Amino acid sequence: MSTTFYGIPKCDTVKRARAWLTEHGHAHQFHDFKKAGVPTGEAGLDGWIAAAGWERLVNRQGTTWRKLDEAVRAAVVDAASARALMLAQPSVIKRPVVRWADGALTVGFDPAEFAKHA
Repeated sequence: MSTTFYGIPKCDTVKRARAWLTEHGHAHQFHDFKKAGVPTGEAGLDGWIAAAGWERLVNRQGTTWRKLDEAVRAAVVDAASARALMLAQPSVIKRPVVRWADGALTVGFDPAEFAKHA
């Protein structure tokens, strides 16, 4: 299994995380949410929700969340409603999501956490 890195190329956090991987010589495949969509199933969003929890995956601090209508935000109350929103608005997913070669999943960029898997 290789490391797969999910995100949006123009996201500053994604840029920092990818630079960290490159600086540390860790090869990875990049999956662009904008171009390729959000993968589903156990290897994608459904597996991420199971592993990390929908609350961790929905980025409530980001611009996309803040721009959503209040009724849409209020409707995100469980895994099913969060999943539907993340598929409709991939930019609301906290980035990056990394499925490491060791099978672990991380959400967001934390150099100390990355070092454990790289």
